[in-house]
Amino acid sequence: MTTPFIQFQNVSHTYDKTAINGPFAVEEINLDVKEGGFVSIVGPSGCGKSTFMKLTTGLEKPTRGSIMIDNRAVTGPLSISGMAFQAPTLLPWRTTLENVLLPLEIVEPFRSEFRAKKDEFIFRAKSLIESVGLKGYEDKLPYQLSGGMQQRASICRALIHQPKMLLLDEPFGALDAFTREELWNILRDLWTAQKFNVILVTHDLREAVYLADIVYVMSKRPGKIVHRREIDLPRPRDLETTYTEAFTSIVHELRAHIGRVREE
Repeated sequence: MTTPFIQFQNVSHTYDKTAINGPFAVEEINLDVKEGGFVSIVGPSGCGKSTFMKLTTGLEKPTRGSIMIDNRAVTGPLSISGMAFQAPTLLPWRTTLENVLLPLEIVEPFRSEFRAKKDEFIFRAKSLIESVGLKGYEDKLPYQLSGGMQQRASICRALIHQPKMLLLDEPFGALDAFTREELWNILRDLWTAQKFNVILVTHDLREAVYLADIVYVMSKRPGKIVHRREIDLPRPRDLETTYTEAFTSIVHELRAHIGRVREE
């Protein structure tokens, strides 16, 4: 068997550094993600999904257990990851192009190469911007973009340094349904073309099932993995898939697990 790209082994975490026995935000997390895999994490509010993301990026070190990513133990912040959140957090004084380029200006080894490779980096950024449908908006400031357009720029910024892993924390939660579905397909196409690993935290079960290979359901705090569901719907998927009986059946199954978690 090939070594998983992401591997959590008996991971528990508390924010109280003086209490190694809890209370835990997440507890006994065991999870494997294959190279190029796309997984979604769902669960009730406060179940530890954000803690899970911090552990995956190395922003927090587990109180117990171990985390391996790309065959290396996670001991600190990872440079191989990109992140996008529910709020795009674009810098208001920078244009779309400048916001997308920002990681290359401040993160090594790109920072040291930025002046010498600036034309190459600008070409890369413009190509990425075009791929998400923002061609012609390179010189616009964030206030001149819609919410969906800002989120596209945010995803470009997360991918500009060509990370091996993309972490998405409710990235489409604040958008209207039509824009959200449009961005599902943009993310689907980017992932299909580049095959970076994706961990998507979401409350939207349709979103999780549409995009992911595997959906993990977390319990109430302390967050534990209580269900693992492989999504065996064929790829490539389009929005018509979401109206099929097979798709709806998986969503209902996951909703039932969430319901049981809420009742516990």
